[in-house]
Amino acid sequence: MTREKIHLFDTTLRDGQQTPGIDFSVEDKIAISRLLDQFGIDYVEGGYPGANPTDTAFFTEKRTRKAKFVAFGMTKRAGVSAANDPGLAALLQSKTDAICLVAKSWDYHVRVALGCTNEENLQSIRESVEAVTASGREALIDCEHFFDGYKANPGYALACARTAFEAGARWVVLCDTNGGSQPNEVRDIVSAVIAAGIPGAALGIHAHDDTGQAIANSLAAVEAGVRQIQGTLNGIGERCGNANLVTLIPTLALKETYSSRFETAIDAERLTELTQLSHAFDELLNRSPNHQSPYVGASAFATKAGIHASALLKDPRTYEHVVPESVGNFRKVMVSDQGGKANFLNALKRRGIEVAKDDSRLDTLISIVKQREAQGYAYEGADASFELLARRTLGTIPSFFEIDGFRVMVERRFDANGQMKTVSEAVVRLVIDGQRIMSVAEGDGPVNALDLALRKDLGKFNREIEDLELVDYKVRILNGGTEAITRVLIESMDGDGTRWWTVGVSENIIDASFQALIDSIIYKLMKNRHMAGRLAAE
Repeated sequence: MTREKIHLFDTTLRDGQQTPGIDFSVEDKIAISRLLDQFGIDYVEGGYPGANPTDTAFFTEKRTRKAKFVAFGMTKRAGVSAANDPGLAALLQSKTDAICLVAKSWDYHVRVALGCTNEENLQSIRESVEAVTASGREALIDCEHFFDGYKANPGYALACARTAFEAGARWVVLCDTNGGSQPNEVRDIVSAVIAAGIPGAALGIHAHDDTGQAIANSLAAVEAGVRQIQGTLNGIGERCGNANLVTLIPTLALKETYSSRFETAIDAERLTELTQLSHAFDELLNRSPNHQSPYVGASAFATKAGIHASALLKDPRTYEHVVPESVGNFRKVMVSDQGGKANFLNALKRRGIEVAKDDSRLDTLISIVKQREAQGYAYEGADASFELLARRTLGTIPSFFEIDGFRVMVERRFDANGQMKTVSEAVVRLVIDGQRIMSVAEGDGPVNALDLALRKDLGKFNREIEDLELVDYKVRILNGGTEAITRVLIESMDGDGTRWWTVGVSENIIDASFQALIDSIIYKLMKNRHMAGRLAAE
């Protein structure tokens, strides 16, 4: 049976850039376009040349090798010819394979936003598409607010789509711009468009996630006949985001209801790079990956309950909908006060720690973990700390250094200019190979000062931790009052992109932070010696 092709269109660099707090530089855009191109995306939309200096510079040359490189812009203005419209001219001068034009398809927007007649808008669509095709580029039309427009005036919304198609547009993209449409509405309206004479092979879907249904709406459109899906990496985008291609791609590839009928450019080998792609993009954005992201999150194939873990070890299909490795992820059986021996045995095995089920040390480890979690520790979120605890309990770990004590001082004072400022200073006393070392540092707050002092002078280990970076710091108050027990979770990363998590608990936030910092450094030193398991390092 011949499968139909679903074309993947990424708009991370354009629509995704409208995400609050995200502002790509030219270098960012070049790096992201390279990631998308190498992964195998069909279309990479880069932005709006002429709209700002960044996008204008980005379009001075073609940025993809295999993917079609796309510029985005508006159809010509009413009352101005296509040849004399400066916005359209900037698009035609860009170094691209295709141009995506946004067009109003809701008569309400034509009247209010454009201030022109319905016929003038149709003329702008027609002449703009013809100008793009005449330049030798592939033309796409984003029919903005198409679903809302169809509900208000189906005849005019269809006229906009039909005009673009008849003028030569390769793709007519139906946009749920406000993100409020429901899957059944999308399915019915797409079917009506196809029945009106625009083939599904020329239709695309652009869904926003304002009701949490962008993926469902995209799949509903595919089922109704569209053959192009637009979306973004990790679902970024304005307001609540866009359809998440990182979730859509494996769903199309691994779910039989779609994989038996459709294919994409992402083959099984490339699909194994999906988790890496998602995390690399988050790293470029300088944010931590969402642990609960479908397919690629750290918790996507994680099991915590003991009875679930026992069944999972017998047959992974009991609690996994796809094979984790198919998307570059891996199975994770967590340890917690809810876990039984099956959890612990599997967690230890994945770290290369072999222990018999009837070994008394295993019972000791389980007892320690449950006691500590009753105190506030959370090892399912701090795999590196668990590994260190397990190795200490079941055997030994190298004694890299000893901590003789630490002191942190916070002083609020006026500086030489009479400005009030707060200064944090930390002192750490260490013993390395019998030599006592005192390290002092100032930092932006007491934890930063402590971190800097701890890593300032580790003797022979200093060069080993040069690439160690603290990338996230979370504090959780476990009970009320100023004397509350505090849990600190620290995420660390080194030069090869490996991440790990450590935990500390104390009635003193500085002490809790110090525990997590120490574990992070010891884990890094063990990792350098290939003594740390993969699970804690993901």
